[in-house]
Amino acid sequence: MLPADHDERIARARLSLEGLSVGDAFGERFFGSPAAVDARIAQRALPSAAVWKWTDDTAMAISVVEELAQHGEIDRDTLAGRFARAFERDPRRGYGAGAQRVLGAIADGFLWDAAARSVFDGEGSMGNGSAMRSAPIGAYFSDDVALAAGMGALSADPTHAHPDGRAGAAAVAVAAALAASTTLVGSEFLHAVLALTPAGPTRDKLEEARAVTTLVHARDAAALLGSGQNVLCSDTVPFSLWCASRHLDDYEAAMWATVSGLGDRDTTCAIVGGIVAMRVGRGGLPAEWVARREPI
Repeated sequence: MLPADHDERIARARLSLEGLSVGDAFGERFFGSPAAVDARIAQRALPSAAVWKWTDDTAMAISVVEELAQHGEIDRDTLAGRFARAFERDPRRGYGAGAQRVLGAIADGFLWDAAARSVFDGEGSMGNGSAMRSAPIGAYFSDDVALAAGMGALSADPTHAHPDGRAGAAAVAVAAALAASTTLVGSEFLHAVLALTPAGPTRDKLEEARAVTTLVHARDAAALLGSGQNVLCSDTVPFSLWCASRHLDDYEAAMWATVSGLGDRDTTCAIVGGIVAMRVGRGGLPAEWVARREPI
């Protein structure tokens, strides 16, 4: 049974999806010649494309929000089916090789838990795909941060069997919940996320991120923490949450800081966008950016 305040909860989840998808589409436009990308970031030059296309980050987050809209919780069986059907409908959204293998297997009728364990010699993925889609979960469960962490971890299971894949998804869900329900910023915000992040490489790097109080430029933080170059939760989530914690009251500043870290910039911007939207609200999302993002 859906909670009595389901409409309010799903409105929050959709707001997070809006921020996530705009961030995803924005970050995706900053791949290319390093010199040209650096110049555009330094000048804060918006992407010139009339339509900013979104990627698998948004595609999978849409499935998460659909799951919450129908069930008011994460059911891994139905969520796995949603992921697989979305992949079959539109496979050219930038899905990684591992995700293609897992989602293709689910679409072919394999059980999701077997499919998720079929990659990386049976250990399962610890890639950042679990984290890129989980901010709307935190938005939906922002009244219960521990439940947000648990549901975030569950949402990883259909594609990410490795414990650190679950940890990354939980951390991002917690961050979105805290952004919606508290006024915490900076190291205090990261400390609260750490309290509900399972042990492992992602939590270890989050500890480093919390301790980074002297760095003022995201590029320096990216050099220390990673910004998704390895496409792992552990080298994506800590940097993303560091950026979000510094710019929770300014969506545009958050996006420019995050994209300046380069790396897997559509995913880092998606994570940060889904979190910061919960603090700034719909009115804090730049109208031009929303208008230019491909409709969802």
